[in-house]
Amino acid sequence: MSMRISDGLIGAGLACLALTACGQPAPGGDRAAGEGGRIECAIGVKAAWARDCAAQRQGDMLMLRHADGGFRRFTIVKDGRGLVPADGSEQARVDVAGDRQIELTVGDDRYRLPATIAQVAH
Repeated sequence: MSMRISDGLIGAGLACLALTACGQPAPGGDRAAGEGGRIECAIGVKAAWARDCAAQRQGDMLMLRHADGGFRRFTIVKDGRGLVPADGSEQARVDVAGDRQIELTVGDDRYRLPATIAQVAH
C-alpha cells in the first residue's frame, strides 16, 4: 500500500492518517510523541518492540531518537512518498498498524507512531 503525507496528513486509499506523534509543543519549538515523547520501536534485526525511542517534529522534519544515542531523520514530503529519510539512501515504508497507529520501517529499524484515521472523499 502506498502512503503519502499531505499538509501533515498521511493518506492510504480512502483513509487519511494525521500523525498525532507531534502533539504538544515542547521547549524550543519541538513537538514530541506519546507519553513523555516516547514511542515504540524495534531497532535492529529481530529486535523486540519497546517504548525506547523518542519522536520530535519541527516543521517538515521528523527525528526519531534511539535509546543507544542513534537516530533517524525524516522529511515529510507532499509528493506522494510520505516520509523520506533525510540522512541516508534507505527507503522508508509506512503501513497502517492499527486503528490509531502506523508502522514506519527503514532498513532493520521499525517504529510505531500514533495516528488518527479519518475517512476522506475522493
